[in-house]
Amino acid sequence: MKKTLITLLFIISGVTVSSQSLDYNTKKGFVAEGYDVVSYFKNTAIEGTNKFVSTHDSVKYKFSSQENLDTFNANPTKYIPQYGGYCAYAIAVKAKKVSVDPKTFEIRDGKLFLFYNSWGTNTLESWLNESPKDLILTADEKWNTISQKK
Repeated sequence: MKKTLITLLFIISGVTVSSQSLDYNTKKGFVAEGYDVVSYFKNTAIEGTNKFVSTHDSVKYKFSSQENLDTFNANPTKYIPQYGGYCAYAIAVKAKKVSVDPKTFEIRDGKLFLFYNSWGTNTLESWLNESPKDLILTADEKWNTISQKK
């Protein structure tokens, strides 16, 4: 009984530690480089301001309006970019954490995906030309492994 309890406590503490160590792409000090994650769900990429800032899961988010800040605070997990805000395509194809162009995004199945877009490479185009549903499954598997690594 005592051994089982100790094992259970060890497992619970391990889960707590790993959930707190999720890696977010906080280039420029904010998730999505300071772009308003709620605005993406309105099909636009708008840079947030220092006037509207929220912290969730120990990382900061900027918003373009009080309304979007309030919307986020009411249900933050709905608006958090997939894969910590790293490039979804790079996670799926290379299992690498790659920074993004916050203006290059897709909302798919109610989730926000961000992509690298620089030097003539737009990974959103590659994502769409391949099978996004398959890429999401692959990225989900790879993210479970690499999300805990800094």
